[in-house]
Amino acid sequence: MTHPLRVVAVSGGLQRPSKSAFLAEHLLDLIADEVPCQQRLIEMGGIAPLLAGAVWRSQLSDTVEQELAAVEQADVLVVVTPVFRGSYTGLFKHFFDFIHQDALIDKPVLLAATGGSERHALVIDHQLRPLFSFFQARTLPLGIYATDKDFVDYCLQDEAVIERARLAVQRALPLVELARQARPSLAEEVVVA
Repeated sequence: MTHPLRVVAVSGGLQRPSKSAFLAEHLLDLIADEVPCQQRLIEMGGIAPLLAGAVWRSQLSDTVEQELAAVEQADVLVVVTPVFRGSYTGLFKHFFDFIHQDALIDKPVLLAATGGSERHALVIDHQLRPLFSFFQARTLPLGIYATDKDFVDYCLQDEAVIERARLAVQRALPLVELARQARPSLAEEVVVA
């Protein structure tokens, strides 16, 4: 029996509404159009006050712990961050500092970012890929970068970016299928639990 994949998106945006969160939702929808999945969106803006003061994972609230567990138990990750001073936001990194270093091994990760201009487009390859390489995750080959001008009322409108997102998901499908095949069946999960 095939169970839906657990696809978790993490948006590093600290404001609401957030272009990063809307891009994450767009990518979640594209994946859901291709494979049965359970979707979850984690927004840093929603948990920032609960996350900011913690130094150790044991200091985190149950709410943040549940979000960390969702990332660690996901079959596929989508990560989207706004560019802030040439990199991902500090709270985005702080959140991933609490993820167990072995939890993302071989997990497919679709990388995306939003920024004010084209000059930050390399953030995906220069900042996000190294972070997820540390975790030994399988960063997917095509990242998505969108600028402020690609959105109208927080909806993605630029056809080139929309097509790149579609292409990124299409190219990700073989790795997503591998993740689905590697996932234990519900019966195996119950036995392990």
